[in-house]
Amino acid sequence: TKMACCGNCFCCQCCCREGETRTPEELTILGEIRDEEDEILPRKDYESLDYDRCINEPYVEVLEGMDNRKAKKYEAVRWMMVFTIGVTVGLVGIFGIFWFSSLDSTMLQMIREHYLCSDKGCLPLSLLELLAFNMTFVFIASVLVLIEPVATGSGIPEIKSYLNGVKIPGIVRLRTFLCKAAGVLFSVAGGLFVGKEGPMIHSGAIVGAGLPQFQSITFKRIKFDFPYFRSDRDKRDFVSAGAAAGVAAAFGAPIGGTLFSLEEGSSFWNQALTWKVLFCSMSATFTLNFFRSGINFSKWGSFQLPGLLNFGEFKCPDGDKNCHLWTAVDLAFFVLMGVAGGLLGALFNCMNKCLAKYRIRHIHPKAKFIRVLESLLVTMVTTVVIFAASMLLGECLMYLSSCIKLQIFEDINSTIRQFFCTNKTYNDMATLFFNPQEAAIHQLFHQDGTFSPVTLSVFFLLYFLLACWTYGVSVPSGLFVPSLLCGAAFGRLVANILRVKLGMDIYSGTFALIGAAAFLGGVVRMTISLTVILIESTNEITYGLPIMITLMVAKWTGDFFNKGIYDIHIQLRGVPLLEWETEVEMDKLTASDIMEPNLTYVYPHTRVQSLVSILRTTVYHAFPVVTENRQNERDFMKGNILVSNNIRFKKSSVVSRAGEQRRRCQSMKSYPSSELRNPAEEGEDLLQQMLERRHAPYPNLYPDQSPSEEWTMEERFRPLTFHGLILRSQLVNLLIRGVCYAENQSSATQPRLSYAEMTEDYPRYPDIHDLDLALLNPRMIVDVTPYMNPCPYTVSPNTRISQVFNLFRTMGLRHLPVVNAVGEIVGIITRHNLTHEFLVAKLRQHYITV
Repeated sequence: TKMACCGNCFCCQCCCREGETRTPEELTILGEIRDEEDEILPRKDYESLDYDRCINEPYVEVLEGMDNRKAKKYEAVRWMMVFTIGVTVGLVGIFGIFWFSSLDSTMLQMIREHYLCSDKGCLPLSLLELLAFNMTFVFIASVLVLIEPVATGSGIPEIKSYLNGVKIPGIVRLRTFLCKAAGVLFSVAGGLFVGKEGPMIHSGAIVGAGLPQFQSITFKRIKFDFPYFRSDRDKRDFVSAGAAAGVAAAFGAPIGGTLFSLEEGSSFWNQALTWKVLFCSMSATFTLNFFRSGINFSKWGSFQLPGLLNFGEFKCPDGDKNCHLWTAVDLAFFVLMGVAGGLLGALFNCMNKCLAKYRIRHIHPKAKFIRVLESLLVTMVTTVVIFAASMLLGECLMYLSSCIKLQIFEDINSTIRQFFCTNKTYNDMATLFFNPQEAAIHQLFHQDGTFSPVTLSVFFLLYFLLACWTYGVSVPSGLFVPSLLCGAAFGRLVANILRVKLGMDIYSGTFALIGAAAFLGGVVRMTISLTVILIESTNEITYGLPIMITLMVAKWTGDFFNKGIYDIHIQLRGVPLLEWETEVEMDKLTASDIMEPNLTYVYPHTRVQSLVSILRTTVYHAFPVVTENRQNERDFMKGNILVSNNIRFKKSSVVSRAGEQRRRCQSMKSYPSSELRNPAEEGEDLLQQMLERRHAPYPNLYPDQSPSEEWTMEERFRPLTFHGLILRSQLVNLLIRGVCYAENQSSATQPRLSYAEMTEDYPRYPDIHDLDLALLNPRMIVDVTPYMNPCPYTVSPNTRISQVFNLFRTMGLRHLPVVNAVGEIVGIITRHNLTHEFLVAKLRQHYITV
């Protein structure tokens, strides 16, 4: 019975006492047995960003040397960098537009010439040429993703995770930017149902992260002596500005970009950051507008094309006084469309989640070329399906004066596609499929009476299924524009039914816009930012109320079934994302219920040998700096409930503390240098050393022995007085730079590092395994007190989860020590201890205990 009980526990101790058994129901409640649906996929151990400032002595020296003039200079440099980021993102958008336009005009136009054939004999040639060009472009995009795997997808889930405080390797590198920017253009030109506006957000975030650093890992020679912004706090602020600039450049919506960065990403926000992000978004929008207007219309300074995606102007025909864009009666239909959009979005997300799980289990573990083959398969199926649908299901309709010469780009003469129809007719299905997505959206928004209900139904169904299959393949891809196009077809279909079946006098473009908003809101579940983006893109403030109502209803309906598409992909990657707040039920837990009590710690004055052993045998990113309190354990049993309650924390981890001491002692013996020797053998003055230690700022500096079986409870588990936190990167930096002193010397002889030297290697600090141990004297001592953070945020063991969560989330913390009433550390809380899954598991254990 005992063996069966312990078989389900992932720890070295038995999970229950002898004679105890747990039913399958109890094991399920404790989270030790999971259903097939909740199977944990392969995950990575993501590192958190450190948004809180480390107020150590080098940083204090910088503060003391800071006056008002230097502070204003620092702020001026920050504003200059924000403006530069915005201008750069705008120029990136301009470059992408003309690169895509050249691909579209020089390559795809050769294929479109065959669509004018009236002879059926050119049908196979047209299909083969289309397949050849599409598969070539998608192959190039897939190869670029193989070079930098994090360039796949839209990048919005990764940037959302980064702004939430999670460091994803390679997500803001220059190589990622190059592969992303080039790959998404080949993906779109290759005929896949993906958008190029979504990856603009990722590209803008990379520009915001890299430009203020004035250095590059990809091109190591690019490095300038620029001492500013050498912290995660500053870098994440610039990433917020860059992501907002990407939204602003994509949709011509600077306010929407600012709200997107606020709603979707940043854990920490203040008034100053709002103003900087808005300024960056405005800079990107007007830079893009200035160059596009000047190049397209030869009117420099006219500002007529604000974004990459322009929805056009919604207006009634001149002279039609009975025309109206929307009425109060239409709001009822908008609400129903919001419900339908939420249901369709939930179905889209559910299907895409199943596909993503299948890829993670069966495609990603295989050779990389399998991902390329999947991309080519999707391209081939997409091309054949849209070609066959246009050929077999498209209808040949007569030209209307309102649908001729709708200009999107200068090099596209018309968006009407004949596709084997006679000279006076055009194929409505091919007109939607064989056009840039922006042109198809314009047609659905502004052309009147040009698409049959059957065409719209077939187009919506095919686009829905193929876009769901495409999102997640190994190519750079966006989801905004495909969702808008799919929803616009749905809205246009509803408008046709209302006009033909019910005889209602409605404006079809309004219903197409509401359908686009409903479906996109049901997929991504954004409200505030998406409302403002659509209002700014349409340049019509009167659409504010119907868009807002539709998005709210779509979000509420979709949230009843599952999460948004970006949150789903974040969860599948195992990213420990923190929501804005916890559920009310979680306040039944306290900090002591979720903290990690098994601590790996360092002493204020620690030998080099011990530090190297700790760093080489652990993966923790921060270590409490403690001293052992050798007073009697009875001091903690004097009736104060806040103090006496903490005894259970101490006694429950006596074994773990003893094991930690034993492990550290054994790991020190594996050090390649000689073992520690007795100082008395070297003839040193022990009395003098004891006097020096007595006057040292921290007692008990050199624990050299492992616990003995004869030790009492007090000797096994001495309380740890908490003094501060020190990061792994800081300890490695001290060891590499030789910051230590000899045992027979004072700690004042230890070399001092400046703040610039401490942050010189940011953001990629050296690893402990790259350290040359032969250059280190294991008996030297490192005084870590000048470099630790002596004043981190701490909480009491009795603090409720909502308070712990709000402190951790709003302040952007990385580690949160749990300190009892007498200043002793009893545990530590990290991001993983505050994830929804972890809190739910602990709440189940709480119910079992109660």
